[in-house]
Amino acid sequence: MTAFPNVGSMNAIAAPRGPRSGRWGSWGLRLAAFSYLGLFIVVPLVVISVQGFRDGLATFVSSVTKPAALSAIGLTIWTAAVMAVINTIMGTLTAYMLVSYRFPGKALFNMLIDLPFAIPSLVTGVMLVLLYGPQTAIGGFFEKRLGFPIVFAPPGIVLALLFISYPFVIRTVQPVLMQMEANQQEAAHTLGASPWTTFRRVIFPTIRPAIITGGLLSFARAMGEFGSVIVVAGNIPMRSQTAAVYIYGQIESGSTQAASGVSVVLLFLAFTITLSVDFFLRRRDART
Repeated sequence: MTAFPNVGSMNAIAAPRGPRSGRWGSWGLRLAAFSYLGLFIVVPLVVISVQGFRDGLATFVSSVTKPAALSAIGLTIWTAAVMAVINTIMGTLTAYMLVSYRFPGKALFNMLIDLPFAIPSLVTGVMLVLLYGPQTAIGGFFEKRLGFPIVFAPPGIVLALLFISYPFVIRTVQPVLMQMEANQQEAAHTLGASPWTTFRRVIFPTIRPAIITGGLLSFARAMGEFGSVIVVAGNIPMRSQTAAVYIYGQIESGSTQAASGVSVVLLFLAFTITLSVDFFLRRRDART
């Protein structure tokens, strides 16, 4: 007669393997995540930083203080800032409208907000040129009648950045508005507060961290935009050449040191913005 092993003893023997197997799986997941992060994020950042300072601090400063480089960096910053202010205001109002009101076509409107995420940036540039170029009625009127060119000038850059960064503030503020309790607004109305006072005293303090986060994210996204800008701006040095387009031109001409120097400046700005976004996200989570 064959003796079968005791099931309880088998479970007792196999039990210790569970935690050990779990530890190995946990460490394997951590190793995979850190390896992926290091390979695709940290290593490229280190390489571009080393390349930027390879010939010394004096060479780095010289490469980023050239008139063309300073003009490109300055144009990038102020066009991104103008776009961020406009999109922050309009994105907040749009998010509030989507959450607070019902109207025909709301689902379609809400779907169209995410369309800039899917459209290639080069296509965005082509669309703007076909709409606002000097050969069109709108572009020709502004350029010939008012002396205010849109395409191949900074206004075209701002329009392109407005398009590609449109969803950021909306999708950051909208979830916060949806989580707000309606009884707070109802209590304010009961006490006689006007809609504007209710928004200013009740709603805005709650969504302010989300507004700042969305504005910073849109600003960071605009800093590195290339595809739509190179089509709309025309890559005219000292006039409509942004930092990303300037870097591309330096790479094409073989000046990797100049390209690396301006890249390090953009990385520093992006890192600062990322830390700011993380700060406001932690502050919002702490309040929640």
